[in-house]
Amino acid sequence: MGLPGCIAVIVLLLISWREGEAAMFTFVNRCADTVWPGVLSNAGTARLGTTGFELPPGASRAVPAPSAWSGRLWARTGCAQDGATGRLVCATGDCGSGTAECAGAGAAPPATLAEFTLDGTGGLDFYDVSLVDGYNLPVLVEPSSGERPGGASSAGSCASAGCAADLNAMCPAELRSGGGAACRSACDAFGRPEYCCSGAYANPGTCRPTSYSQVFKMACPRSYSYAFDDPTSTFTCAGGPDYTVTFCPGATPRSASLSVPALLHLTFQVWIWLVLALPRGVDPLKRLVSSV
Repeated sequence: MGLPGCIAVIVLLLISWREGEAAMFTFVNRCADTVWPGVLSNAGTARLGTTGFELPPGASRAVPAPSAWSGRLWARTGCAQDGATGRLVCATGDCGSGTAECAGAGAAPPATLAEFTLDGTGGLDFYDVSLVDGYNLPVLVEPSSGERPGGASSAGSCASAGCAADLNAMCPAELRSGGGAACRSACDAFGRPEYCCSGAYANPGTCRPTSYSQVFKMACPRSYSYAFDDPTSTFTCAGGPDYTVTFCPGATPRSASLSVPALLHLTFQVWIWLVLALPRGVDPLKRLVSSV
């Protein structure tokens, strides 16, 4: 084979490699403690090269994703080896595998979830950060590049998604889990259809925001607060960007809108007081407005 033929083969190999690798996920740990990221691929989707690993404070790790991958990412916290069994046991987000690798198992709630569908409808990436299964730590998703579908003014296009607020410090007492290590969703805590969007409430018309989901939404406006919170919580991006998933992001120039200043913290506490003080069925927002 001559030189031109060799070059053609190399080009084809590079193209096929790029098509096989849709994106690069970079996990960053800015928490004060070690976290153990977990990865769960959706049914029918190829697994990533890892399903879980240890990530010390200040460390990062890049994980390539295959084309058209979909699944969820999260962080386990408070993990340690059980002295009797040798299994890895985590205080929050445990996948039950007993090891750093989750091997196809998902996170036990409550856990903050980053959800992705790469190369989905119309060739777009879809991503969100969900509090539907509760919250265990702040998570921020940032696309590194990409094209805004529909023009630069399109809402939710190639934007950062996530929750930088410390919901554990603000969590209502009835939702606290693990001594304050995590905050449960109202569905997980009470199991009622109106909180779980199940039964007669299994559609957007009947399952509306509750006082608890509104509390989550106030603190984390760019995260899913309940099952049908799509319009302000699902983000899209074209052009096959890479993604950075940061645990405990804090306030950064790109995510300043996600931080919770002292005033919002106070507002959040007032809202919780209203939720707890008012009778069931009374809208706290309407009561607050009527009293002004």
